[in-house]
Amino acid sequence: MSKPPIRPAQEPLPTLMQRDGFSPDLPASLAPGALKGSTPLVLRVLMYMFRGIRIGSLDVRLPNGTLRHFKGSEPGPHGQVHLHDASVVRHVLAGGEVGFGDAYLAGAWDTPDLTELLTVLYLNEPYYKGPFEFNRLGRIWGYIQHKRRANSKPKARANIEHHYDLGNDFYQLWLDATMAYSSAVYAEPAQPLYDAQINKFRHMAERLDLKPEHHLLEIGSGWGGFAIYAATHYGCKVHSITLSSEQLAEAVRRAEQAGVADRVHFELRDYRDVVGQYDRVVSIEMYEAVGEEYWPTYFSAIEKALKPGGRAAIQGITISAKIFDEYRVKRDFIQKYIFPGGMLCPPGKFQDLALVAGLRPEAPRFFAIDYADTLAEWHRRVLDVRDEVVRMFDERFLRMWRYYLSYCECGFRVGSIDLMQITLVKPG
Repeated sequence: MSKPPIRPAQEPLPTLMQRDGFSPDLPASLAPGALKGSTPLVLRVLMYMFRGIRIGSLDVRLPNGTLRHFKGSEPGPHGQVHLHDASVVRHVLAGGEVGFGDAYLAGAWDTPDLTELLTVLYLNEPYYKGPFEFNRLGRIWGYIQHKRRANSKPKARANIEHHYDLGNDFYQLWLDATMAYSSAVYAEPAQPLYDAQINKFRHMAERLDLKPEHHLLEIGSGWGGFAIYAATHYGCKVHSITLSSEQLAEAVRRAEQAGVADRVHFELRDYRDVVGQYDRVVSIEMYEAVGEEYWPTYFSAIEKALKPGGRAAIQGITISAKIFDEYRVKRDFIQKYIFPGGMLCPPGKFQDLALVAGLRPEAPRFFAIDYADTLAEWHRRVLDVRDEVVRMFDERFLRMWRYYLSYCECGFRVGSIDLMQITLVKPG
């Protein structure tokens, strides 16, 4: 597994704390002064665990103000965490990795840099002293809860609504003008997010070899960004399907505004209910929500929807084959809070499933750092509108969303997950 690059020297801690939403900006109910009563004996369990750190370093400030420093024998990133009370230990013993995220949502700890801290913790997970994932019953219970949200037809729409129907106003606060809620592809590191999203659209259209006479099926509309781009720049007809009523309404509005409503048709429909055949199929970061038991159905649906000789372009998040077996038998933070019923597939298995369905995989390319950079930009944008987010929801929701963005950014930077673009061809 590749290690993330060590970041340049950080800003002075007080400045960074204020910018990144550290304790000075927390509401009274979550402020450090409101969370007293830590038990040193309990916290020693956590300190004992951190003694195993081998990569990078970690500063831990205890509730009484004491600072503990842990340094590994190998160079790596530097994490900082301020423990507000001893409930962190209870959360970790109950839920392991997910429990540490639960503790953050509860306001039990903070950090000036979430991604850096999570990176240190992830890289050192094999080396901690003591059982980090101690509660096996908790892991089994989490797995059962995840399986209960499997994406059968009745549950798939509820799972999608859980995330995407938070409201268009929320996503408009921090997404760019394309409203693309998927990774951008950067032509250069300093490229603006909007331009990088358009660059992603171009990459996908070129994989499809789109022509004006083509009829394109899009599985997963988002807010209509790619469908509008394809109709505008290539003159093709697009049939785009989604399970989110919020996205559907906004996509229809945006297509009308762009003057392509006569060429783009959005519909509330499950991919398993598609009828007819199309010249091309595109699916951008939708398969992740399908669920492992429905992957064969997903690829079969694409194959059936394509005319002979047609091609599909897929952009999706993959997971390292090295950790897949462990990942697939537990519930992680994303599955618990963000995408219930979701599951990531290793790239090799993804291509094998496509082959079994009668589709020939071609030209896979990977863009992990592009996704990490996209997530970092989204995180900055969320912080810029933090007050509006708290007014829409609450402080706990903001912390959940920030943890989600940093958790994913960490995954892409350390190489546990990746972003793949791939072409699937149906023989003529």
